[in-house]
Formats: sequence, structure tokens, C-alpha cells
Amino acid sequence: TGLFLAMHYTSDIATAFTSVAHICRDVNYGWLIRNMHANGASFFFICIYLHIGRGLYYGSYLYKETWNTG
Repeated sequence: TGLFLAMHYTSDIATAFTSVAHICRDVNYGWLIRNMHANGASFFFICIYLHIGRGLYYGSYLYKETWNTG
């Protein structure tokens, strides 16, 4: 989704907001792509936090091999 957003996004400080508004309003399904991108990033970080929490709960950080393989 980031690639599709990057095709229409401009990072100039004067036009960044208008390019996001353009994506949401004028690009076909731009609002959907933007929401999928934002929710996908949030879901990714939730998975990372759950993975870290599981490692802390089970104490898997105590084993030396865990640090080599993840």
C-alpha cells in the first residue's frame, strides 16, 4: 500500500496535506488504500508488542540461542 500512496504523495511542506487530501478524495479507492496502510502499520506493531510480551512471559530471553535466532 505504501507504494501506491507514494505514487500520489508529495513531501513538500507546502503541499503535503493537500496531497493526502487528494489521495483520499480524488484517487480511486485512495481512502481505502490510506486506511489499509494506517491500520496495517498499527496491526504490525500490535503483533510486535504481543511477540515481545510472550517472550517476557515465558522467559525465553534467558536462553542464549534466542538472541541468535529471534
